[in-house]
Amino acid sequence: MPTEPKKVLCIHSLAGVGRCSLTIIAPVLAVMGLQPVTLPTVLLSTHTGGLGTPARLDSCGWCHEALAHYSALGFAPDCIYTGYLGSEALTGLAAEAFRLWPGAVKIVDPAIADGGKLYAGISPAAFDGVRALVRQADVVLPNLTEAKLLLGLDAAEPDGPVEDGDALALAAQLADGGRQALVTGIPMGRYVGCAGGGKEPFVVRHLRIGRSYHGTGDLFGAIVTGALLRGNALSAAADAAAGFVAQAIQNTPAAADERYGVWFEPLLPRLAGRPED
Repeated sequence: MPTEPKKVLCIHSLAGVGRCSLTIIAPVLAVMGLQPVTLPTVLLSTHTGGLGTPARLDSCGWCHEALAHYSALGFAPDCIYTGYLGSEALTGLAAEAFRLWPGAVKIVDPAIADGGKLYAGISPAAFDGVRALVRQADVVLPNLTEAKLLLGLDAAEPDGPVEDGDALALAAQLADGGRQALVTGIPMGRYVGCAGGGKEPFVVRHLRIGRSYHGTGDLFGAIVTGALLRGNALSAAADAAAGFVAQAIQNTPAAADERYGVWFEPLLPRLAGRPED
């Protein structure tokens, strides 16, 4: 007898074109046997990375009404997964979801910075709001820049490879308080890696591919979330996610416009399987 799929409340932006945020997250979680419940914080015609100025519709008010409706229905997500929250009001929206469903697994992708600096438009209040969410999280998924900023460190990009010990120390600091942390995008010479802190520290490496695409962080985070809810350890989830992202990059023709993201759709059946797999 099939069991009801676990429900994941996804609090992320929605870009119509560009293969990122909810357009990646929802199909990935669904094919992994979970039920994505989408709460689009802002509607964009495209993502904001090099495709011109997108048409934009902020939906924070609608999102608060949606949360109230879900609560009245007796809806109870098994997991709350947050991503880009570009304003203080939106970090407050995520905090409200955490308050409504304290028993849900809370996975926070800070989505505030990259390349050694904060994203444009991230105010001090929005940054503080994200940091407060991180303190409540069960799992936090920052990139290297975000990890450093959240810890109050210099976020400048490293000149050379990051050593295992340094990466593990950073992840351990973020895991303080009982949460698990997975720091992504760590340069390790010929490899790019992620370091996990918490229950069992680990480092996962994959051969660096000399191409960069928008949305791969969302693809990685969605697979990690799905794998964790299937019962996998964070190290196994990180390894599976890194491997799939590498496959998606290799599946994308080198001549394809990198602004439109990786061609992950034909590979989705590889993520399907039984929850215990």
